[in-house]
Amino acid sequence: MRTGREDLRSKSTLSLQPSEIYLTGKKQSLIPEDGETNLSQASRLLWQGVQQQRSNDLSAAITSLQESLALFEEVGDKQKQAQVLSFLALVGYNSKDYKSAIAYGKKSLSLTKDFSVPDLGIRVHTLSHLGNAYRHLGDYQQAIEFLQESLKIAQQLQDRKSEVAALNNLGLAYKALDDLPQAIALYEQSLEILQELKEQWGEEQILKNLGNTCYAYGDYPKAIAYYQRCVAMAQLLNKPRNVIKVLKNLATACYAFSDYTQAIMYYEQRLQLAREIKDQRSEEQSLNSLGVACEANGDYAKAITYYEERLLLARKLKDCRGEEQTLASLRAACYALGDYAKAMQYQ
Repeated sequence: MRTGREDLRSKSTLSLQPSEIYLTGKKQSLIPEDGETNLSQASRLLWQGVQQQRSNDLSAAITSLQESLALFEEVGDKQKQAQVLSFLALVGYNSKDYKSAIAYGKKSLSLTKDFSVPDLGIRVHTLSHLGNAYRHLGDYQQAIEFLQESLKIAQQLQDRKSEVAALNNLGLAYKALDDLPQAIALYEQSLEILQELKEQWGEEQILKNLGNTCYAYGDYPKAIAYYQRCVAMAQLLNKPRNVIKVLKNLATACYAFSDYTQAIMYYEQRLQLAREIKDQRSEEQSLNSLGVACEANGDYAKAITYYEERLLLARKLKDCRGEEQTLASLRAACYALGDYAKAMQYQ
């Protein structure tokens, strides 16, 4: 059963960050030195691009990496060229420039096809970036081919972290193809490896992906269980904004399962957290959701209270559309109570 609910694809991906051992062997100074050779300058620029990408300065990262690539081409170091191209593919992907990510990724692959086993780590990462980029462009079969190859090499290298990422990202591709059982199976394999490794990296995202896919499949109890674990993980990692997002999904799954009391409880938790971190948009959404859930639960008086709070906030935010929607909700709730005089006040 497909419900039409979709997660944000870029937020669901586990993107691999190349290990420092695939860069230059040691951290490089970001400060140019007198008499710097082309090779040392290229390595410095590569490390600089890495740091800029990690701090999300993507435009600067592209500039540094392109300069590094040109210098590695001058000295004829194909291995380093492949590394830089792979990292440019990652930056392209993170910049949502998927065509550039694919172009850089394919250039990197052409250089790594004859590499020895220790250098296959570069290929694992490149294949991952290519698969993710193709998925965003809607070419799911091509995405699956690249991600399956990435998975195969990760298993050959016994690189469990890359294996986790490949399984998760393959799950996303199968979900996009509406093969939800296969997507769930891949996510569960990915989660199982993380639990074996006792790693927290990626667990929150995989739990969310499992919740989203079980929800889309209509398995609401399983979706609720995964969302509950995801909320607990986000709380453990002190990520309140992630908690707010998953609480919404959790409450929605409870509502879909007709457990309105639980839905109201989770929406109230979301409302409280939104107020604590001063997220007024999430606060407004939560108030509306609480009104809807209270109506479904037959508590129209409570629904009206929440809608009135939302109306005040919508006016404060100058949200005309939200104000109109809330007035309509208030009228409907008042009519349901038989309070026609009060309904007229919300015309």
